[in-house]
Amino acid sequence: MITVLFFAHLQEMAGTDRLTLYEDELTVTDLKEKLSNEHGIINLDQIMFAINEEYAVDEDVVKAGDTVALIPPVSGG
Repeated sequence: MITVLFFAHLQEMAGTDRLTLYEDELTVTDLKEKLSNEHGIINLDQIMFAINEEYAVDEDVVKAGDTVALIPPVSGG
């Protein structure tokens, strides 16, 4: 089981603040494809991914028990 957390506008896109995926493991790239194809969450190449509070790249592997946070770009003023 992998927990995916959404922040800011991604919560609206997903319709929730978290999803539970019943996967043993997948890469961040695979996760992006799954979220896009099965949950309609688009433009994920502009989103930062963190696995267990550590920033991740596309080749990193997400395993059962991990928590993945999707963090959109932030602007300040």
